[in-house]
Amino acid sequence: MNKKWIGTFGVLAISWIGAIGTIGGQAQTPAPLKIEVLESPARANSSVPQMTAEGSRVVLSWVEREGTKSTLKFAERSASGWSAPSLVVSSDRLMVNSADVPSVRAMPDGSLAAHWMQESGPDPEAYDLRMAWSADGKSWTAPIAPNRDKTMTQHGFATLFPMADGGTGVIWLDGRTTHGEEGDMQLRAAMFDKAHKPLSDSLIDSRVCECCPTSVAVGADGPIAAYRNRSTGEVRDIYVTRLSAGKWSMPVQVHRDNFKIEACPINGPAIAARGKDVAVAWFTAPNDKQQSLIAFSHDGGRTFGPPAKVEDVGTLGRMQVALTADGV
Repeated sequence: MNKKWIGTFGVLAISWIGAIGTIGGQAQTPAPLKIEVLESPARANSSVPQMTAEGSRVVLSWVEREGTKSTLKFAERSASGWSAPSLVVSSDRLMVNSADVPSVRAMPDGSLAAHWMQESGPDPEAYDLRMAWSADGKSWTAPIAPNRDKTMTQHGFATLFPMADGGTGVIWLDGRTTHGEEGDMQLRAAMFDKAHKPLSDSLIDSRVCECCPTSVAVGADGPIAAYRNRSTGEVRDIYVTRLSAGKWSMPVQVHRDNFKIEACPINGPAIAARGKDVAVAWFTAPNDKQQSLIAFSHDGGRTFGPPAKVEDVGTLGRMQVALTADGV
């Protein structure tokens, strides 16, 4: 994917969105939608915003460009407004595009974790992941790469998540077995302990969609990841996998869409979890009929009910989903 820069972005605060579908067998009535426009803390020539939440903490990250240098920054939202922007990393080797974006997120222990992509070779598709941690949001650990294969291929579309033992997990799309147009993109995961020491680098799925963003939620049974699979027949439906006792479960298809396409739609799923309830929202287009769907699980993501249709008239997907305290 070629680098693409976007101008200054805005931020919308959505106070409530009623879910479409049912929870616990009860039909849900969407509440009124209220949208408040918030002033963005980013400067001009900024792009690739990413918002993350951990409990009551909300962090917005973005990249600013000046000359050949790109800088990953973030700010945290509080009742009094945005904090002053803080810097994570600045380099002329940052890989920045509109689909594969970096992130900064708060962790349950009060620290921060960040990830970004860094060019590893002359090929535009050659870049590595980098991760770093901060106790105060000002000083950061030396960056490390969760992917340790050292191939000059794609490593991106990552999602960070907290581990129950205080460590950090990450999943990403990994191109270590690709060679130009040949080979399969993998979904891989790595875990780090509380001291940020790498514990593992494991394969989850050996053939996935090449550039659809990933998503992870943490429920009562631990982390559950959602991603777009890729069959040998080019069917690209949504799957989930659960992390239990340090191992990822056999991936489970959320719904048989039979979305067959010869190229990546660059349109990944979103997942949210609260207790045993899990919601997955995604874009699909079987037989060129574009749809945005949502499906619910009440057993921690082991099984999902039939999906509900969110939109099927001119939908572009790019889904996000959240579960509120009352289960909606």
